[in-house]
Amino acid sequence: MNTEQQYRQVVERCKSLFLKKNTDYGTAWRILRLPSITDQIFIKAQRIRTLQEKGVSKVGEGIEPEFVGIINYCVMALIQMGLHNDTRTDIPTAELEQLYDAEIGAVTQLLFAKNHDYGEAWRDMRVSSMTDIILMKLLRTKQIEDNAGATLVSEGVDANYMDMINYAVFCLIKMSEQN
Repeated sequence: MNTEQQYRQVVERCKSLFLKKNTDYGTAWRILRLPSITDQIFIKAQRIRTLQEKGVSKVGEGIEPEFVGIINYCVMALIQMGLHNDTRTDIPTAELEQLYDAEIGAVTQLLFAKNHDYGEAWRDMRVSSMTDIILMKLLRTKQIEDNAGATLVSEGVDANYMDMINYAVFCLIKMSEQN
């Protein structure tokens, strides 16, 4: 199986869960400000790192659902950014699915451009290293948010969310190959 197929399988799994949770909860997450979503992603990434270091989960859920959560919360953040002037807290499922697909489409384009330039270097990386990179990108995102979005030479928070999605997808692909 090639990277594109593996990537699309992971994304489809994430999207399916996202839409099922939307059926259960609606778009209650629309009330969250971007820093709150960033903090939620941070909690998930920190839990992954803790589980990687301790090797055991006391609440029964493993690492994979947390990577899925990172992907879906990053998509939520990108959707929030795109709807910054839209105050609706309830978005119809069909529209939400289109928004999800549009954000993932942009992220996928970024992945294939970077994958070309970097020669699939992620395949030789450790899942733990990619977890650390996600945490670093979260700290960068928090700093940019604390600076009211201002950067001198760096990409904005949207680029960090996109990179976090891709690293989380890579982790899920690598973990599936190890099973």
